[in-house]
Amino acid sequence: MLRGTPKSDVASWRDKRILVLGDVMLDRFVSGRVERLSPEAPIPILHFQSEKFMLGGAANVARNIAALAGEAVLVGVLGEDEHGDLIAKCVAELEHVEGSFVRVARHPTTVKTRFVSEGQQIMRLDVERRLELDEDHVAEICTRFEGVAGRIDAVVLSDYAKGVLSPVVIRRIVDMARARGLPVVVDPKTKDVRRYSGASVLTPNRSEAAMLTSLDCDTDETAEAAAKVLRDLAEVDAVVLTRGAQGMTIYDPVNGESRPSCIPTAAREVFDVSGAGDTVVAVLSLALAGGMSVAAGARIANVAAGLVVGKRGTAVVKASELASALRALSGANPKIVAADAADAIVSDWNERGLRVGFTNGCFDLLHPGHVELLRQARASCDRLVVGLNSDASVRRLKGPTRPVQNENARSTVMASIGSVDLVILFEEDTPLELIQLLKPDVLIKGGDYTIDTVVGADLVQAYGGKTLIVPLEAGHSTTSIISRADAGDAR
Repeated sequence: MLRGTPKSDVASWRDKRILVLGDVMLDRFVSGRVERLSPEAPIPILHFQSEKFMLGGAANVARNIAALAGEAVLVGVLGEDEHGDLIAKCVAELEHVEGSFVRVARHPTTVKTRFVSEGQQIMRLDVERRLELDEDHVAEICTRFEGVAGRIDAVVLSDYAKGVLSPVVIRRIVDMARARGLPVVVDPKTKDVRRYSGASVLTPNRSEAAMLTSLDCDTDETAEAAAKVLRDLAEVDAVVLTRGAQGMTIYDPVNGESRPSCIPTAAREVFDVSGAGDTVVAVLSLALAGGMSVAAGARIANVAAGLVVGKRGTAVVKASELASALRALSGANPKIVAADAADAIVSDWNERGLRVGFTNGCFDLLHPGHVELLRQARASCDRLVVGLNSDASVRRLKGPTRPVQNENARSTVMASIGSVDLVILFEEDTPLELIQLLKPDVLIKGGDYTIDTVVGADLVQAYGGKTLIVPLEAGHSTTSIISRADAGDAR
């Protein structure tokens, strides 16, 4: 088994640009309510409530790369139809994703429609036809690669067996990429894995590996054997075999991993596995672009996959989420984050419809009054963020003898409180910049304030938020505790 904690400065991926080439598709989700079966046949009747569209296939790999602070150049083929137009429009609206599409007349853009009731899929409808590329289309795809080859750091081949990644296209792209020293990560969907020969990493899932090798991959031993067989079959540098709840198996003999190794899954709960493979190849490509080994990149990808399966739909993992998870594994408290990371986390909470509360203070010596304030603050929202004055800020506000506990100690104590979800240190005298950044739904302060004197209250109320004043617990304050201590009063 691989040992050690995955470590990565995810922020260093910000300037890495990955070319993603493959099958681009549209994921459509139709949600409704099922109350009865049809009188015409024993099938449920779905009463329509809503629908949404999300980018899928290779486009979801590009979304993951952008969410992880990288940049993606997405090359694919679309039909000349309304769904192709919709994909092109959605990609154009994404930050840090550059779309480059070949449009093919009389070919339908691939659309997968999932019908959902109470969070459960009850049916999926696929509209697709395998693409047969002619010589002009192949030449156009390769020309688009050549046009960006000088400004990319790695290549992903996202193969969903829809026809874009024909043997001819794969051969030309792999040869051109490796000639330029670019790592190539492949997510395969074919029995003919030899077509990927020369690639850096092959990332089959358990069922694909079992089909290709006739080994079930249910145990570490059979998975390790399958990884070795696959590496020889495909003639690639390395194999990262994803095994769902059983984690990953890694074989990278080119970089000194003479024997396959297994790592357990990092998932805590699984809502939806769709798109997990896209997350894995996105992380691997960024890690390799940053000079990491396959094994190190796979361990980080394993953590990312554990996060994405805890979300519904074709989801992505954000750089801040991954950084927090890696901090937790390294022993750091994942609740204590910088402002930019907090912004990304709060944005994710907002997207999930969670109500975010914010309070702030020095919280020098945490006492029962503080605990009650935090309890009531958390009761008013789904997630509570605490802004904590830095040591320098506390000294300016309270004098040279404060704080009694330094900011590291105060952050650690605050993060240990169950009602607190996030802790952010700020250097300013007031949390106004944090409030402007995070835009909380609820701003909470203690009863020694009025709404008129709460910093940021006017801002929060202007965008429809709310300010909550929590009555103070009588007889509790940090100043009084320090005074009693100085006087030798143990009450």
